[in-house]
Amino acid sequence: MSSGQHNAGHTHGQTQAKTEQWVESAKGTAHQAHDKACDVAGKTEGQAQLSKEENAGFFQQTGEQVVHMAQGAIDGVKNTLGMGEKK
Repeated sequence: MSSGQHNAGHTHGQTQAKTEQWVESAKGTAHQAHDKACDVAGKTEGQAQLSKEENAGFFQQTGEQVVHMAQGAIDGVKNTLGMGEKK
């Protein structure tokens, strides 16, 4: 084997090894990015569920307040018309 062929083979081997290192590095980076995205998605889902529960509680309280206000208005009209409860 001539010196030129030897150097070409050696350079090819180095290039292939370096390419494999880059591929492995890229795979590692991709896995890290995937893990981070999954982590963020999980946190976002948990926050959305918490917000949903908070909103449900808010609407429940608001609904109850509206019912009480309506009942108070009905009682006021009944009292005005003389149809209210006698205590």
